[in-house]
Amino acid sequence: MNNSKQGSQNAERETRNAKPKLTFWQIWNMSFGFLGIQFGFALQNGNASRILMTFGADVHNLSWFWLVAPITGMIIQPIVGYYSDKTWTKLGRRRPYFLVGAILTSIALILMPNAPHLSNFLAPMFVGGGLLMIMDASINISMEPFRALVADKLPEEQHTLGFSVQTLLIGIGAVIGSWLPYILGNWFGISKDAGANGLVPDNVTYSFYFGAFVLITTILWTIFSTNEYPPEQIEVETVAAKNEKFFIPPVMIQLLLVQFFSWFALFSMWVYTTPAVALKFFGTTDANSVAFQEAGNWVGILFGVYNGISAVLALSLPVLTRKFSKKVTHSIALFVGGLALLSFLIIKDADYLVIPMIGIGIAWASILAMPYAMLANSIPPKKMGMYMGLFNMSITIPQIVSGIFSGLILKYLFADNPILCIVMAGASFIIASGLSLLIKTPNP
Repeated sequence: MNNSKQGSQNAERETRNAKPKLTFWQIWNMSFGFLGIQFGFALQNGNASRILMTFGADVHNLSWFWLVAPITGMIIQPIVGYYSDKTWTKLGRRRPYFLVGAILTSIALILMPNAPHLSNFLAPMFVGGGLLMIMDASINISMEPFRALVADKLPEEQHTLGFSVQTLLIGIGAVIGSWLPYILGNWFGISKDAGANGLVPDNVTYSFYFGAFVLITTILWTIFSTNEYPPEQIEVETVAAKNEKFFIPPVMIQLLLVQFFSWFALFSMWVYTTPAVALKFFGTTDANSVAFQEAGNWVGILFGVYNGISAVLALSLPVLTRKFSKKVTHSIALFVGGLALLSFLIIKDADYLVIPMIGIGIAWASILAMPYAMLANSIPPKKMGMYMGLFNMSITIPQIVSGIFSGLILKYLFADNPILCIVMAGASFIIASGLSLLIKTPNP
């Protein structure tokens, strides 16, 4: 029995390695849609907190609104992964999901800054929260099939390169998405003033419109420039393993704790950076004040910096993993990110927050690539989408935990000082760094 199972696993590995290597530009084209996805995701991350606070959300309740993102991701991604494994249309296996997700996300991007104009039906705050849920669900429809496509198309020795190219494109999209409100407001003179309480400034609104355009355009690029292997070839590749029962690869289990503390940290950072910077460096908690909007614009720049750093470092990851191994590379990156977040406590000038963004960018580059590169070699190709969708729970569950408890921690333990939530995120990164060293990856 064990010999049979070992034989089927060896057969799978041989078929993976039999896939032809792709050129850099072929890998670029198949992942190009991720640039648009991350453009929209960056607009959401950089602006959702201030939009919700503009609509009247209390800082203690911010994390509750953000909960809709991981909850929808936890539900949507395994379902999309499962059905994308079984789908075959004229557009292929994964590409139909790219297109549907892009259309829905673009609609949500256009509607979200206009939530006050829908207030005849619901309070703007709840309209905004609902659109945040729709936006994240739609992003998830597109996102996970992109992860699966890398493992579908590339031989094992190119997996790290494939996920690194995705990280590069994620970084480029996120930089543009994060910086656009600042650029429109400060360089092109588009109004940064909300005009009236409860309205979203024009520079943010137009950024969301442009994000919708970029998302659709980049997804269409991938759809029309990339072919997928037909189901007959996938069937041949996995015939030796089709009678195997469902199992969870050991490396997936080992990654769970690392992912938990990594994404707990990221969620806290995304939710609380804007109110933290507004309070400590701009001296305000009034979400409708000009100072608060300036803080939000500056946070967009900072988030763009860390995403830019991740893009620059992305293509160095295959080199680093050959030198240090995947788990050691990941551990170092997470530790650097932890120190960067802890430094928020001692920095006195908002301009110097650019420095810790470098460390966060290093951690982000690794988070986007290394766990998937460690995992991809252990997953049956025919069920790649389902396994990647299930693995997404290691991302959504820590965000849900953070969303439930971080507001209470802020109120009762941190005396309403959101900077301490950023410090908590730094400590979480450092814990993840130590746990990463305990991962036992299979021998190549």
